[in-house]
This record gives sequence, C-alpha cells and structure tokens, in this order.
Amino acid sequence: MREDLVPGDLMIVDQFFDRTSRRISTFFGKGLVAHVGMANPVCPVLSSTVYAIGQKLGFRIHRGGNYICIEGPQFSTKGESEIYRRWGVDVIGMTNVTEAKLAREAEICYSTLALITDYDVWHTSEAAVTSDAVIKVLLGNVSKAKTIIKELVKSLPLKSDCQCNKALADAIVTAREIIPAKVKKDLQIIVGKYLK
Repeated sequence: MREDLVPGDLMIVDQFFDRTSRRISTFFGKGLVAHVGMANPVCPVLSSTVYAIGQKLGFRIHRGGNYICIEGPQFSTKGESEIYRRWGVDVIGMTNVTEAKLAREAEICYSTLALITDYDVWHTSEAAVTSDAVIKVLLGNVSKAKTIIKELVKSLPLKSDCQCNKALADAIVTAREIIPAKVKKDLQIIVGKYLK
C-alpha cells in the first residue's frame, strides 16, 4: 500500500485494522465475558527479535506498520484500495488480525512478519494483481520467512519481560461465581489461573 514497500520486502507489523465480519475472533462470550486490551497488539520483544534477525540476514525488512485485514477471498476494488491508502494503511492482507486477537486472549506472545507480494490495485503503473503473480513473489518470501524462523527458534529468550502473559489479568468482566462450570472447564487452559 506504499511505494517504498517493494514486492519481496518483509515488514514487522505493529498495528491492525480489522475489516472482517465473518470470523470468530474471541474465545469468550458464552457465559464468560472478557475485554482484552489491543492497543499494542503484538509482542514488543518477539517483534524486535524477528526484526533484528531479518536485518542480520540482510533482508529488506521494515519495522512498524498498519496491516488492514480484509475478508477476502476476493482482492480489493480500486476504490477500496485508494481509500485504504488515504487511511494510512501500510500493508493489506486476508489473515493475521484474528490470530492476533486470539493470541492476546490466550496470553501468547505474537508477532506478524508480513510478506509483501504486490502493490494492490492502487498502483497504476504496475500490472493488475493476479494470483499467479502474488504466488511467485510469495514463494520467495516464504523462503526468507523460513530462514528467519529457524534463526528465531535459536535466539528466543526462555523468559521475557513483556506483558503478553498478563493480558487477561484485568480483562474478565463476568463475576466468577456465575461463570458456567462447562465454560470454566473449556477455557481452563486460558483462564484457569484467574478463576481460582
């Protein structure tokens, strides 16, 4: 969505804009309400580590950007693409935002490594976006992403000073005594430490 983000580049996204409407993006709602903060939706420690590895490997990698997630499976119209650019969106895709929300609710460190494949339809001097063109660039980016992940696994700290593992600490709204037993059991792995 930006001229300086060239197909083949990578970006560590730090913000999301959700334009989806048909996806389940919460573990809560049926007998247990929780409002988890999403002001800073990615783990700063994990994101910094991924960025540093990408730089060390010599990849064209950008730090920070706003990812708009569209429903898909269709690509954007030209009008949508132009509006998203006016909104200040940096990259566009059809995944990520749901995963970011669920990871935050589950208190899991999360980061997005966006693989830039095309300029979307706003860029008039580039060829129209096609699946074949996107897949060709995507395959090269997937190879870079795999290399980053291999290095990331070796360098992740065993313990982090981020706050990801405390996202639910003040988020549960439902009074503990009225949460149904089945809901407590189903969500034990996520909320168990807060329902004791």
